[in-house]
Amino acid sequence: MAWLLLIIAGLLEIVWALALKQAEGFTRLWPSLLAGGTALLSFGLLSLALRDLPVGTAYAVWVGVGAVGVTIAGIVALGESLSPQRLLFVALIAVGIIGLKAFET
Repeated sequence: MAWLLLIIAGLLEIVWALALKQAEGFTRLWPSLLAGGTALLSFGLLSLALRDLPVGTAYAVWVGVGAVGVTIAGIVALGESLSPQRLLFVALIAVGIIGLKAFET
């Protein structure tokens, strides 16, 4: 259950990061509220996952899921660059997330 909460928290990190971009420095109300609300929910789920998972593993996975997701969303939805180098390093983050899950004791 802790891993499920952690993955959901990471997915919510994607939402709040994208909403933060749309909030334009908190000058737009609805994206600002979405960013704040999903950030709080993401932090809350992370804190619940930390009851059963080591902090280093949980934090790395949470950040990694968010980083990979935001990068993909930026490429797909925002027209950000799609270079082979960028894809390589995002893939390395994904491999790290999978490795942390696979070797968690």
